[in-house]
Amino acid sequence: MKISKIYAREVLDSRGNPTVEAEVSIEAPIKGSKKIVRNIKGRSIVPSGASTGELEAVELRDNDPKRYGGKGVSLAVNNVNKIIANQFTGKEFNSQQEIDHALIHLDGTPNKSKLGANAILAVSMAYARAMAAALDMPLYRYLNKSGKFTMPVPCMNVINGGKHADNNVDFQEFMIAPHNAPSFKESIRMGEETFHALKSILNKKGYSTGVGDEGGFAPNLKSNEEAVEVILEAIHKAGYTPGKDISLCIDPASSEMWEDDHYVLFKSTKEKISSEGLLKIWDSWIQQYPIILLEDGMAENDWEGWKLLTDQLKNKVELTGDDIFCTNPAILQKGIDAGIANSVLIKLNQIGTVTETIDTIEMAYKNNYNCFISHRSGETEDTTIADLTVATNAGHLKTGSGCRGERIAKFNQLLRIEDELGKSAKFAGLKAFKNQ
Repeated sequence: MKISKIYAREVLDSRGNPTVEAEVSIEAPIKGSKKIVRNIKGRSIVPSGASTGELEAVELRDNDPKRYGGKGVSLAVNNVNKIIANQFTGKEFNSQQEIDHALIHLDGTPNKSKLGANAILAVSMAYARAMAAALDMPLYRYLNKSGKFTMPVPCMNVINGGKHADNNVDFQEFMIAPHNAPSFKESIRMGEETFHALKSILNKKGYSTGVGDEGGFAPNLKSNEEAVEVILEAIHKAGYTPGKDISLCIDPASSEMWEDDHYVLFKSTKEKISSEGLLKIWDSWIQQYPIILLEDGMAENDWEGWKLLTDQLKNKVELTGDDIFCTNPAILQKGIDAGIANSVLIKLNQIGTVTETIDTIEMAYKNNYNCFISHRSGETEDTTIADLTVATNAGHLKTGSGCRGERIAKFNQLLRIEDELGKSAKFAGLKAFKNQ
């Protein structure tokens, strides 16, 4: 199938910052005819992160203070329209891998800094969508290799802190995982009921119910522990049992607290603690609370701390590496060899192509690591990660809280997928998490 057109434009993400949208059109033959063709278009939008790993593929920005405070992406858009389009229009590719490898070769840098990972990923995802449409199949089937499809547990970020909120909570994400359900549909209902129960509790306590970047509430609380305790109260209020029906996942975004070989906690007191001190906090929390997943429990540059964390907690909880791995197969292999973590967070724009993302997922599975699919704080209405989660049988994903359209878009797409799959859709449940 020949590419007939590639076009990109500058659009907006959920924080009101520019990002890249791409459209790829391909000429696909009509069934039963070798001569009559139809133009099939695929469209995608690239998300953007606030809490980012140092080794992520380069998100190309204009750095022109006269446009969007320097955050414009006209350079990346032009790279699609003037370089990628000129090279690829009129060409045929035999697979997703072939076009993605051609994009990587065209850029020619190890971190996609020439064309920009945002330019490359926009084309990669749009091509996947166009091919899926041309083959008359949904995206999750196009990306699937096993013939099996798993509906994930939605890990909903109900309280925001850290860089995702202007409050006094140190840790970035407090998530609920409604796993004791027969289906994704019932799981999301449980999560939404708990989300609304939490809002009423916060209101009653006199706390703000304004939300952060990912839709979670962002109140000023008395302590980090209070964030956990108020969520447990909400689970009870919604009629569920913590641990049995709904468990917790924590992403403290430890890299954001790492300064000069120690961690700076507590926004008010700026207390400094060592890796061993932070490990004691996590060990205590896991013993005290129904936490089944800890993401970025140590900073990306604290490999020794990560090793301590893994050695002590790897048989108790899922330990997910985000900043430390950056969805990069080479870095993940280094972590596997060093015995770091037992799970990897998957973000398409950290690595920059659909193929490399799936390569990382396959590497993780071959080495008995879990994969936790993730959105970014600067999200869009694009629902690719919903299809990717089902296609790769990851079993759990995070795409934000129980509100905001760019977050709910993923939930609604998963509800559609579950309907389409019917009885063949298997809900992951608690088994999606390591050591559960």
